[in-house]
Amino acid sequence: MEKKYFALHLLPSRPDFAQTMTEEERNIMKAHIGYWTDLMNQGKVLVFGPVLDPAEIYGLGIVAVDNEQEVKDFIEGDPAGKINRYEYFPMNAVVPSK
Repeated sequence: MEKKYFALHLLPSRPDFAQTMTEEERNIMKAHIGYWTDLMNQGKVLVFGPVLDPAEIYGLGIVAVDNEQEVKDFIEGDPAGKINRYEYFPMNAVVPSK
């Protein structure tokens, strides 16, 4: 089955979130990193991390999945979804041939 690609945009709960996280929020974000690292190790995530936009730091991820429901499931399972919100969009990705 040909993979489908999506760009995920993790929107912070406030503009200065990255700079003003509480200890609880920091722990959630550490769990978030572990969650996405595990998905990356399964070959589902191509890249993820914070985008250091001077206006507002936000998260970006590119995933390779069999269907859109997988994206929804990833978002649902992400600990960071409790304190931030996601948008995602299909992507016509150009990836290396195997």
